Amino acid sequence: MLLAACTHPATVATPQLCLSSEGVPSQTLPDTRFTLTWMHSIEKTRWEEDWRLDAGQMVLDEARVLGSGAGMEPAPGARLVDGVWHYRVARREPALALTHSPFTAGYTLCATGRCQALVDWLPGLPEIARIEIHACETAAQK
Repeated sequence: MLLAACTHPATVATPQLCLSSEGVPSQTLPDTRFTLTWMHSIEKTRWEEDWRLDAGQMVLDEARVLGSGAGMEPAPGARLVDGVWHYRVARREPALALTHSPFTAGYTLCATGRCQALVDWLPGLPEIARIEIHACETAAQK
């Protein structure tokens, strides 16, 4: 008797966003786009970046900053819309490394239809920690 060929449909891996930090469980978010926001530590001005996953890398699509100042000059070609500088950035990164610290305001991450403090996405995060945001490794990449 011959065995029939496998008839399971092929699955296409959906990229997922991974959040990790030493000492706490990593989190996997079923999303390929996210917005990261924070307050500039000196100017106390809000900064926003829209990122997406592409071929295992993080791609920065657009950034917005409310004002300018110490180290926050708008990029060439930025446009001012209702008091906020908007600009496009051609930037790809394998991962984003962020520092969580009680000495500056924390980050907010908007993904999967909700926005919350980055520390709330990673329960148990120590007072000072390095956080990495990256595309999750799929079984095909291992």
